[in-house]
Amino acid sequence: MTIRAFISGCASTTLSDGEKRFFSEACPWGLILFKRNIQNPAQVTELTRNYREIVGRKDAPVLIDQEGGRVQRLGPPHWPNFPAAEKLAGASDTTASVELGARLIANELLRLGINVDCLPVADLRFPGAHDVIGDRAYASDPLEVAKLARAAADGLMAGGVLPVMKHIPGHGRAMADSHLELPKVAISREELERTDFAPFRQLADLPLAMTAHVIYEAIDPSLPATISPKVVGEVIRNHIGFGGLLMTDDVSMKALSGAIGENTKAAFAAGCDLALHCNGKMDEMREVAENSPPLDGKAAERAKKALDRIAAGPKALDVAEAWSRFSAMIETV
Repeated sequence: MTIRAFISGCASTTLSDGEKRFFSEACPWGLILFKRNIQNPAQVTELTRNYREIVGRKDAPVLIDQEGGRVQRLGPPHWPNFPAAEKLAGASDTTASVELGARLIANELLRLGINVDCLPVADLRFPGAHDVIGDRAYASDPLEVAKLARAAADGLMAGGVLPVMKHIPGHGRAMADSHLELPKVAISREELERTDFAPFRQLADLPLAMTAHVIYEAIDPSLPATISPKVVGEVIRNHIGFGGLLMTDDVSMKALSGAIGENTKAAFAAGCDLALHCNGKMDEMREVAENSPPLDGKAAERAKKALDRIAAGPKALDVAEAWSRFSAMIETV
């Protein structure tokens, strides 16, 4: 079965007959889950198992956004709440708490068959910017953000879960929410390289990254990063030096105007390896699939290298002891 270079959502807690046929025919690289897909542990485990059975790959990626704070798809009563990045950054032992928190997130995810987490957020926090990032950022200092994002990525991979660094090359300065409109950043390239881009450059060896639907006027005044050959080539691949698997943010977000299929095609033309589509609407899923190439060449090599990072499975963990230690670290935040 030929794998196509996209990641798809699904509509509900089980796969419909139409979705089963679609996944069997289109064979997306991965599946992404949202709250609408989450009911209880047994249901999520069956959903991930069913998807992998249909596409015929035991290691087929199943993704989720489980950051902590405002962005976590799994929560009570079946799963614990995790603190937001900014709160973790205020813990007694910051680096250790971030890494251990991510390790515990991985433990929750892997038990459900979820092997990719859209974490860490390597965006900076800027006073006065839109709070779509806000407390999802670890800090305002590029070196601190890079250090803590690295800790989160290490924690996930120790737990057998692949991290997705986001939102490359930097969303923190945006004055608008890209879910709803297209943010434009009007600042010099030199300043962007000194600040926004800097954490990603420190983290360029991570296996997977998600693009930002943001226009950087000093680099490409007309196209957001996701569909800009100049941003992807000159900034993400060259200046930042990211050599891993590059996926788009959701191509159905309102920051990208025009048809879903055209946005998908433009992302690949810009140099992205994978298109992400999240809302589970079948007509859009088909459009994305039709405009996504087979996963081959360099993109396939990057995908294999990424999955190889977690092929050994999770390292041993005393879960009860780890929770006790983590709780003590964050009790004052």
